[in-house]
This record gives sequence, structure tokens and C-alpha cells, in this order.
Amino acid sequence: MNVQRQLKVLDLHPEIEDVTEEVCAGLKKRHKSLSPKYFYDEQGSQLFEAITQLDEYYPTRTELGLFDAHLSEIADLIGEGVCVIEYGSGSSLKIRKLLKALSPLAYVPVDISRDYLLNNAMALAQDFPRLTVLPVCADFSQPIALPEEVDGMSPIAFFPGSSIGNFEPAQAKQFLLRVAKTLGCGGHLLIGVDCKKDRGVLERAYNDAAGVTAAFNLNALSHLNRLLGTKFQLDAFAHEAHYNEDAGCIQMFLRSTMQQQVSVGGSVFTFDDGERLHTENSYKYSPDEFVRLAEDSAFRCEHYWQDADEYFALYLLKAL
Repeated sequence: MNVQRQLKVLDLHPEIEDVTEEVCAGLKKRHKSLSPKYFYDEQGSQLFEAITQLDEYYPTRTELGLFDAHLSEIADLIGEGVCVIEYGSGSSLKIRKLLKALSPLAYVPVDISRDYLLNNAMALAQDFPRLTVLPVCADFSQPIALPEEVDGMSPIAFFPGSSIGNFEPAQAKQFLLRVAKTLGCGGHLLIGVDCKKDRGVLERAYNDAAGVTAAFNLNALSHLNRLLGTKFQLDAFAHEAHYNEDAGCIQMFLRSTMQQQVSVGGSVFTFDDGERLHTENSYKYSPDEFVRLAEDSAFRCEHYWQDADEYFALYLLKAL
């Protein structure tokens, strides 16, 4: 019998950015930019799911392969009596694999979108009926408080998918410091990180032959058209992604293919022919680089695992 469960939500009332103000601020910069969060509406989420299935896009299947190979070892290292704190709520295969391997006492998904958070938390609560699920509505780029129900449990934070790569390195350090403070001394963080590798492999992953990543990139403009009533012409922008070796990151852009103007919230922005709109950075880290970053951020690396090609790594960190 499928019994609907009531979930107790800890709502920290995160401040939601004024979208028009934020978009205008990015377009007023000398080098125009948009936050990568605008990729993700329903259509964008479907496109990203399609990206993860592409032959060229190795990160998802490689990380899942590491999970399958090492989760029992990870569970032994972490031990029992834990609560899992997931940064960025999800109902993906990864969190389900982790919950099955650890059999935690509680699961604390954290997300800024209350409806999205509750929908995913409810789905997991239904699929794991013995698990205490305690959603927290919060902006995890800021310090967060955990529900009092997890006091006394051993916390392990979970941040897969190399989402850490979307932070600038200084921001990544600040994020890790906040996580360490939330966990407290002895708490664990299991984090997936994309590795530096051959430029060709990286650029193929972000320039797939089917054009799915290009559609995903352009969806940021579609999303703003629906959200704000703007009139970005999608056929007047082209997808670009390349590896900046000096910075150690993939950089994604939308390049204007003509001289054009776009109105946002009463402000008019001019795009020159060939001008680029920056939409995402995705930083890659060698193991030595990421371990140094962790050590500079109040963590110690207890262990890490890589695939045979050394494309991706899972790190188990411990807060100091």
C-alpha cells in the first residue's frame, strides 16, 4: 500500500534573486554573462538528462561506474549511524545508490527551490519508507543549519556530478569551508570532481555531434524569454565551448551572429556581430590540485578513487 508521508521541512527562507536585476547586471558587464542556473527549467533539465546519455559526455557514466565499483568500500570507511546531507536536491540514480549502500538514519536534501525540493524528497521518502527524510529549503551558497533531529548522527555531505567545477576556485574554497563548518569536526564529504585531461576529450564532451549541448546552452535564452518576456532570437546566437588550458576550465558562450538589440526590464542591450555571452565555466582539477584545495578548506582527504582512464575522481574528505 502506498502511504503518502508528511515531511517536516526546515525552511530557512532563502532570498530569491530578482531575476530581471540579476540578468541586467550580467548584461551590463564589459564581457556579458548569464548565470548557468538559467539553463534549468523543465526543458533544460530534460536536455541535460539527454546530454548525460551521449557517447561524448563521459562524466555521468564514469562517476556511476566509480559508485558501482567502490560504494561498499566507501560505506565501510564511513561507518554506521550516519545522516546523508545532499547539496542540491535530487532523485537521481546516484543518491539512491548511496542511500542503499549506507542505510543512513536520515537523509537531508538541501535546495533553494521549495517545490522542487519537496517533490524529490517525497519521491525518495516513498521509495525508502524506513528512512527519515528532512528537507531543508536553503541557499547552500550560504551557511545553513541542519534539522535538530540529526543531532548525534554522523554527518556525511554528498555533492556529486562535479558541480564544484561551476564555482570559481575562490568560491569553491568558500563553499568547502561552509560545508566543513556545517558538518563539524569529523564529518565526511563525498564529492565527485572532473579531472584535467586531453583537450580533445573535454571539448568533444561539450560540443557533441547531435547538438544537444548547443540546445541546452541556447535554452538559457528560451528560459528568459518565457520567464521575463524577453525576445532573444535563438537563431541569432551560436553555441561555443572550448577548454581554457591556462584557467583549467571549459568555458561556454553564446556568440551573437549579427548586430542586434535585446530589451530586458526596460533596458536595451546591444550585441555586436561576433560578441560572446558567457554562460558557464566548468573547472577541472588534477587530484593533487583538488587535494590542496580541500586541505586549504578545513578538510583532509581520506581517500580518492579514479577510473582507469583517470577522467573522473570521487573523494572522501573529512572535516578538521
